[in-house]
Amino acid sequence: MNIIHRSRREFISLAAIGAVAGTGLLSACGSHEDEGQKVSPPEDLMQEHGLLNRILLIYDHCGNLLQQNQAFPIEALQQSATIIRTFVEDYHEKQEENYLFPRFIKAQQHTALVNTLLTQHKAGRAITEQLMQLTRSQRLSDNERQELLRLLSAFNNMYRPHEAREDTVLFPAFRKLVSSHEYDALGEEFEKNEERKFGKDGFEHILAKVADIEKSLHIFELDQFTPVI
Repeated sequence: MNIIHRSRREFISLAAIGAVAGTGLLSACGSHEDEGQKVSPPEDLMQEHGLLNRILLIYDHCGNLLQQNQAFPIEALQQSATIIRTFVEDYHEKQEENYLFPRFIKAQQHTALVNTLLTQHKAGRAITEQLMQLTRSQRLSDNERQELLRLLSAFNNMYRPHEAREDTVLFPAFRKLVSSHEYDALGEEFEKNEERKFGKDGFEHILAKVADIEKSLHIFELDQFTPVI
């Protein structure tokens, strides 16, 4: 079977089945007949968190270079902030705000968490706007470099616990709020929304852009992060 050319949803489905085969953990998602065809909304969102995490690592790297007063291609940071704006804020977070958060508010569950997440979405968009403005220039003053460093640090310090709380608290709880039919239908709706906004295999194309940015900064190869022990 040629997995390389399958869609993101099909690929995750195959991986999920392989990971939990024999454990019975997929029983909550419907019949065995449907299990190979559907992926839950939280699974989609968590994979998108993986893309966000890779950009947070880019932000970390650029922040370290700024601290050391070293040069780096400013366009890499500009491109990363643009992906945050178009994919994370204008798509991924809108999915959460339109489909997940209202259901928690209506059910009066995790409302304090949801309100905090919404506040942080707003704060993140404000930071991204400032990052996009600052990175338009190839020549930054010392004050602008310090401000850029402050913004990168603030964004990462907020989003790492933000997404961790969504992954470990909100997304697991979401399954209990909706029926199996609604749960499956939302997964299909997410897939349609993604294709409508970014085209076929949109996630894969954006992920490839992130990889290109990593390569331009020489942080793409995973083995370089393995510590010497």
